[in-house]
Formats: sequence, structure tokens, C-alpha cells
Amino acid sequence: MKLAMLSLLALATDGVLGREATCPSSGDLTVETSTGTYTGLIDPEFPKTRQFRAIPFAKPPIASRRWLPPQKLSPSPSEHHYATRFPPSCPQFVTAVISLFNTDLTKGNLIYNGHQNDSSGLVGEATSEDCLYVAVWTPTAPPPAGGFPVLFFVTGGGWQIGGIDIPWQMPTSWVERSQSHIVVTINYRVNIFGFPNARGLPDGHQNLGILDQRAALEWARDNIAAFGGNPGRITQWGRSAGSAATDIHAYAFREDPIAQGYYLQSGTIFSSSLPETPAYSNFSFVARNVGCAAACDDDDDDDGAAELDCMRQVPFAMIENFIGQYGDRGATPALTFKPVVDDRIVFADYKARSEAGLIARVPFLISNAANEFSSLVPWPVDNLTAGPYQPLVTAYDILGFVCPTFNSTVYRNRMGADVPVFRFQHAGTFPNLNKYKWLGAYHASDIPISFGTYHLLDHVANTTQFEVDVSQSMQDHILAFVKDPYHGPQKTMGWKPMIASDPHGGDLIRFGADGKVSQHIDGVEVDGVCLGIREYDPFP
Repeated sequence: MKLAMLSLLALATDGVLGREATCPSSGDLTVETSTGTYTGLIDPEFPKTRQFRAIPFAKPPIASRRWLPPQKLSPSPSEHHYATRFPPSCPQFVTAVISLFNTDLTKGNLIYNGHQNDSSGLVGEATSEDCLYVAVWTPTAPPPAGGFPVLFFVTGGGWQIGGIDIPWQMPTSWVERSQSHIVVTINYRVNIFGFPNARGLPDGHQNLGILDQRAALEWARDNIAAFGGNPGRITQWGRSAGSAATDIHAYAFREDPIAQGYYLQSGTIFSSSLPETPAYSNFSFVARNVGCAAACDDDDDDDGAAELDCMRQVPFAMIENFIGQYGDRGATPALTFKPVVDDRIVFADYKARSEAGLIARVPFLISNAANEFSSLVPWPVDNLTAGPYQPLVTAYDILGFVCPTFNSTVYRNRMGADVPVFRFQHAGTFPNLNKYKWLGAYHASDIPISFGTYHLLDHVANTTQFEVDVSQSMQDHILAFVKDPYHGPQKTMGWKPMIASDPHGGDLIRFGADGKVSQHIDGVEVDGVCLGIREYDPFP
């Protein structure tokens, strides 16, 4: 994003890596939190939105703190910092394997990568272990009594990639338009740094990425009022792996969710498979290949302490490059680092816990794209006109998204009226998002629609007015939930909670199909395949 030069003051960044931005002098741009005072910026293109692009929520997880839970920052409200640059993303590898997501067809959907390209085959250039930051977008308008409602966003990326500094996921234009909500987005540790499954760590320290998310949510609860937000009106929103993570929170922190509601975009815990590799084997395999073989094989290291100590001294780039390049080669056994069952944060049997109602008793909004898996199967480089074999894609759509969403709805319906579930399907296809018709409404194609960042794809084709209308309608439906998750959708949008046991499947909103911005459909049109009474249509 190119900003006009308004003040040299904005170039001061107290050492935070990232892109430079400019910042007008304004008292409204300085906010005192419990851990520091931060000055943000206003982009002249969005004059009604204050941006605070990098605020730490925990101590840097470096050196001896690598692979430890996030550590609270010391209270220091008088220390002044500038939050005018986006923070580095957490350590992650930029794959050289071509997919839809690193072509120009989706440019802007990956983390900022410095001077490298989006298929460098190297650790991300703009990544760092000092990465535990939040960013805050808030209206310049005076907050209502009690403060603005807050959307707390958890990025996706298959537990391997993701972060704040992703152009598709910038909510600036949405906050500018609504002037009625705040968005907080976060970094959290991913891959081996977020989910190490290391024998030297106790069970409670394996799911560090989830603990980072919780620490950031606690920071938002404790500090969002300073930005004009209401700490009692936070909606936790995740997409893809971030959506599965958000669902993990709904079970792990059900007695103190902090969130007043959850928005699960393209993923629930039933969409996410948990590792089946032997415990600790992947971590030890990496350790042996980055110079820690002696520690791994030490007969006196039964508890893994020496292995962990050695790994804490290896540069993070060496670790990421080994794992990433190993995966890019298609080497076996495959290395997987994602949430680990510990029966504290991540549970072994979500079906049993769901049937027992061990879920946060708050409202849920759940959405999917109509043809999720077209962008998740191998990119058909030699057959881009025809695309992948659609019956297989459809089968994956059903197995990975449609029926997990249906099951999640059923379990929450059983909990009664105090856990309403609102559902929608993104089915829109647009010239700048769908160069190939076989893509349909693919996984991640709803991101620029929900965030309002569709203009970033104008190099593919021009944005259409219909696309703008669909985006704004989707945003308005989401905000109806965020502002009042119990009654807002019904009162504002005439949108009823989903009742899976209804013979018609309940009320489901479909966006962008048949040339219609939005339409109410019977839920059975989507969920019927899970009951064996309908065929699923990925191109409605």
C-alpha cells in the first residue's frame, strides 16, 4: 500500500521490522495500553480509520523462550512506541511448489515477503521469531455507549503459514465503510515453532500456536477499550486452519470463552485431521538433520532436554529451510507439525465432547465456499482449461467441509436456543477471482469478498459492481451477527438460526449465485448430501 509522506515521525519504529508507512500528527492516534503507549497512523486513502499495525501481546519467543508458552509482557504504560509498520510474520517457509495461491491469479493472499517472490523455496524474508503482535483497525467516529463491537481475526494457512501482513486480509476498507466495528488481527506461531510435538516439552506446551491465540485474545479483552472497543462484545473469527483453531478454543476455553460469539469461516474441528505420526518423531528427525544428532542419540537424554536445548541454538531459518525444502522435494516420511492431542487444549474425541455439550454456550456463525477443494488439490499445470477431475473435488468438498459443517451445526442445535447457529454459503464467481470457470467459489475466494479487498485482483480482470454488492452484503450480514449474535441477524437481515432437524434444513443464506447478491435457501440444498437425500452441487 503506497501512502503519501505526511511526517518524518512515522519512520521511527522502535526496531520493529516491516514496511514503512506515514503517520499524521494527531492526539487520536496515540493510545495507552497496559503494556505501552502506541501511536498509529491514518492512511489518506482511508481517512476515517485509525491503524495500529504492530502492538506486542507477549514477550518475543526467542532463545530460551523458544518453544515455551507466550510470556506476559511487564506493565509499562508510559513507554512510547510507534505502531506504523506491520510486524514480521512468524517463521514460515515460502514453498516453491506452484499452486493457485502463489500465482498472479491470487496475488496478495500470502504474507509480505520482502524482495523475494512468492515461490522462493526459502524461509520468508520478512519473518522473525519476534512476531507475537496484534494489529488494530478502529473507526475515527466516536464509539457508542459501551464501545464498538470487535472482530478478532485468526488467520489461516494450514498451520504452516499466515500472519497479519497479508494484503487480502486487510480490513481497512470495511472499517472505513462501516464506522461501527473494530478489527483485531494477530500473528501466532506456526509449523514446528507453533506445534513442535517435542519430547523435551510437557504436554501443556505442545500447542503453542493455540496458546498464542489465547494470549492475544486476552490482550484484546484487557486493552480494546482504549481503542474504543467493548471487551464484552468480541467475536472470535477464524478462517481455514484459523477457523479450526477458533473451534478448538470453543471446546478448550468453553467456561471462559472471552468471545461473545464465534465465526468459523471454511473449517471446523471436524475438518481438521490430527497427526497420526509417532509422538515426537518429526521433531527428532528435524533435530538430527540440523546438527543436533548427538543430543538426540544421547543415552542420558531420555527426557529430551538435551535435544531441546540443542534445537534452541539452531537458527530458525535453518530449521524452516530444512523442513520446507524436504517437503517441496516430496520426501518421505512426510513431516507434519500441527495441533497435538493433549486433552487440555486439543482433545482426542471431539465427537464425544460435542455429544456431551462440552462447547462454549455462545452463538456461532459458520460459512463455507461452494467448491472449496478446487484450489486445494494439486494445481493442474498441464490442464488449466479443463481443470482437475471435478467428481473427486466434489467428494473432497463434502468430506472436508460440507458434512463437518453440518455435524457442527447438529451438535450445537442439541444445546438449545442459547447456542444459535447462523449459516451462509459463498457461491459467487467473478472475473477477477475466476479466470478458470472450474474453480467455482474455491477455498479462500471468500476472503477478498468478506474483507472487501477484491480490488487487489484488478490486474486479472476489473472488479464488477455485482462483486462489490455481494461483498457489502456479506459484510453487513456478518456485522449483524457481530453487533448482536443472538438477535441481530433476525432483526437486521431476516436471517434465522439454522435448525438442522427441520425437514427443509433451516434457513441458509447463499451469496453470489444465479446473479443474486444474496438469497435464502433451504439448508437441505447444501446439507442433504450428508443425510443421503440430496446430491451436492458445487456450482449452484
